[in-house]
Amino acid sequence: MANVIPSIDIKEIDMSLCFFNPGCAMSIYKPEGTKKMYKLLQEHFGDVKYHNICCHHNPELQPGSTIINNCAGCDRRFRTLYDKVKTISFWEILDSLESVPLPDWAGLKMSVHDSCSFREKPQVHMAVRNILKKMGVELVESEFSGTKSICCGDSLYGTVPNRLVYEAEKRRAEQFPCENVVVYCIGCVRSMREGGKLSRYLPDLIFGEETQPMMASLDEYHRALDAYIGTH
Repeated sequence: MANVIPSIDIKEIDMSLCFFNPGCAMSIYKPEGTKKMYKLLQEHFGDVKYHNICCHHNPELQPGSTIINNCAGCDRRFRTLYDKVKTISFWEILDSLESVPLPDWAGLKMSVHDSCSFREKPQVHMAVRNILKKMGVELVESEFSGTKSICCGDSLYGTVPNRLVYEAEKRRAEQFPCENVVVYCIGCVRSMREGGKLSRYLPDLIFGEETQPMMASLDEYHRALDAYIGTH
């Protein structure tokens, strides 16, 4: 089992220093989706500020600031690279809120691919599953999930030829028992589809939307990410 990184106590968050960062990939995929997530926090959690400095750059926040992250990779980088910045996942916050209306997916069977960047946070895995159950999703777990989750394959990009990345994505996708695979890292949307599964991006599910295919190729996807990182 991976080392467990505890979350901060939601009740101890200083709301005057609380920020939501949707992440670069979500901002590229569905800019309107980032606004919906931010509005949800504003209406049901509190006066959260919007923050869109990429996690590859100094967040320029005061000590004691909390960043609510949608992206698992952003969460990892913000909490490990920058001193005195605390992080918590959007999913832990959402799971704690009782007043948020959620759609009913009427018993649709889905498996969950847990982001490797959240592997050390079982509290996030639990929050994601609680939210899915609240939406009427029937969960069919895979062997490699939670703290035992395996990367979707995308992290290999740039270190091996693209054909080997595609092969890794196919192997990972084949490990899930359901055609529908819930992901909460946008890079995994492309990876699961490449592997032959129907990706279900969690932000789309909570707003009752279908998940759209990402860029057609690995190179296109990563070029778009690099461009965003360079300008934010």
